[in-house]
Amino acid sequence: MAGETTRPGPHRVRVASYNIRKGVGLDRRRDPLRILRVLGEIDADIVALQEADRRFGLRESVLPQVLIENHTDYEAVPLDVQTDSMGWHGNAILVKKGIAIEAHDIIHIPCLEPRGVVTATLSVRGRSLAVFGMHLDLSGLWRTRQARAIADLAAEARIDHPTVLMGDLNEWRGSAGTFREFGRHFEILDCGPSFHAARPVGRLDRIMHCERLMAKDCGVHRSALASRASDHLPVWADFAFA
Repeated sequence: MAGETTRPGPHRVRVASYNIRKGVGLDRRRDPLRILRVLGEIDADIVALQEADRRFGLRESVLPQVLIENHTDYEAVPLDVQTDSMGWHGNAILVKKGIAIEAHDIIHIPCLEPRGVVTATLSVRGRSLAVFGMHLDLSGLWRTRQARAIADLAAEARIDHPTVLMGDLNEWRGSAGTFREFGRHFEILDCGPSFHAARPVGRLDRIMHCERLMAKDCGVHRSALASRASDHLPVWADFAFA
């Protein structure tokens, strides 16, 4: 399913993944408020962001805290890594207010260029949910190594909690080692092509889940605003707890 989304029922949880390209849209303007408006259109309970921090210098968040507080119902999972950054190597997790953050962590993964994974255990409508957010390497060899490391850690997490993984996998080929590694433990949803936002052909952005979650719907959010806010379109999925 593509296009604008409708709010899921009260017994479901909606997650989304969005590479926000450091807030720079196709018009080459950095507009964090535009990104937040796109998130408002999707209305997910939990959002994994990629490229949420500037790359150089202080690596401060591209989404100012004051804008998040004044224009959304979200709060960032505190990763306690760097004062001015929202995430870890650009990866961040936003949750709707009212969702309790039970635990959070950062994960070092094998990499050719700076990469990392963020994870949190959240209490959603009385149920615990483990979430992993990621942005994988441009190199296929390193992507496969990263997928193996992340999948093994997430497989341990699913013993105690329903688990969902999402992010920009940077993987163009459906038969790639990246998907084989994740597919050993998790169902990989095909939300649809999300890159490039102007003419989507690449299924780079993915959502994956364990057997303790039932996928009810998924898609790419392709509104007029989302089509120019970043070079990626957001992907989303609705789940029910098994």
